[in-house]
Amino acid sequence: MSIEELPRLPLPLEELPREIHRFAKPDAPPAARMMAARGAVPIGGALQIALLVQLAHADEEELRATALNTLGSVPEALLRDAFGSELPPSILDFLAAHFADRTEFLEPLIANPALADATALRIAKTGPSAVIERLALNQARLLRAPEIIEALYKNKNLRMSTADRLIEFAARNELDLSGIPAYRAHVEALKGQLIPEPLDDEELPGDAIFREALEADSEEATVAKETEDGEEELIERFVPLAFKIRDMSLAEKLRLALVGDAAARALLVRDPNRLVAQAAISSPSMREDEALTIASSREVSEDILRYIGNKREWLRGYEIKKALVFNPKTPVGISLRFLPHLRANDLKTLARSRGIPGPLKTAARQRIEDQAKGKRR
Repeated sequence: MSIEELPRLPLPLEELPREIHRFAKPDAPPAARMMAARGAVPIGGALQIALLVQLAHADEEELRATALNTLGSVPEALLRDAFGSELPPSILDFLAAHFADRTEFLEPLIANPALADATALRIAKTGPSAVIERLALNQARLLRAPEIIEALYKNKNLRMSTADRLIEFAARNELDLSGIPAYRAHVEALKGQLIPEPLDDEELPGDAIFREALEADSEEATVAKETEDGEEELIERFVPLAFKIRDMSLAEKLRLALVGDAAARALLVRDPNRLVAQAAISSPSMREDEALTIASSREVSEDILRYIGNKREWLRGYEIKKALVFNPKTPVGISLRFLPHLRANDLKTLARSRGIPGPLKTAARQRIEDQAKGKRR
């Protein structure tokens, strides 16, 4: 089932706690509403926070600004109490967004049964480790809203051991996690393994390896340079990341392919394990400029080059087609398909290039001859 959207603020009066109606209703005296926005009315505890959030969405601009300013100066103890109270879900959702960088408030919020799945989903996407680790323990919520598992899995702050546990939990309960491209491969990778129990603050070895790999990762996509003999060697600054990846399990590599940056994807797409390479090239984060570098690489498999050659979104420009045709490892059927797109000077270079498959060179020479005949006519 899909997660329902929350009612927008301000809420109808009947959806608010009865104790704040006299100040929250739009037709209340303006002076009384302004006093409430300043926190100067006899309403305390979490109810005062609910009233301030409601008034922060009033029609009157001055009232909104005053309520927001007051909310920013509320004592921490009062706010913490509000995050754990049974307030309307839309108000809790606003508080979660407004104080998204305050872990001390988000922790009691995650444990609040009144928290809507929609809010939990947003926290799962970007929340800090301490918060999302606690969210990952709420199996009832995860069963009700598997989208939260997907969001947690994609959040870099989630421990690798927790991600494994969530995948095992989802498989055991036959949940649909189609939002994780390599979900089935991750399930297979975990078969026969002992899934560790959740810990408080202690990292498992796999957690540390995964975290250190993310720290060594960078946005730069080019991780290898070509030598004079046409081979590729790893650029020195990416060696630490390559070492981290080498020590990873299959499941860890699959997740890194999804949540890592460009450097991790560029290394993983060269992995000898077909599942890992496929997870890297099919990552939703893979960009066209990355694909261009990969299309020129002789260290990737034919399957990866075939995938690029069939990805329409990446083939609108000229350079990827050219890179595929000039790569000797590209399946000949793919190269022949793009041969008619080559410019005349590139076609001549291709016909003279070493290492290019014979049928492709023959087709290039034939095309050059046909073009020459056409000009003579």
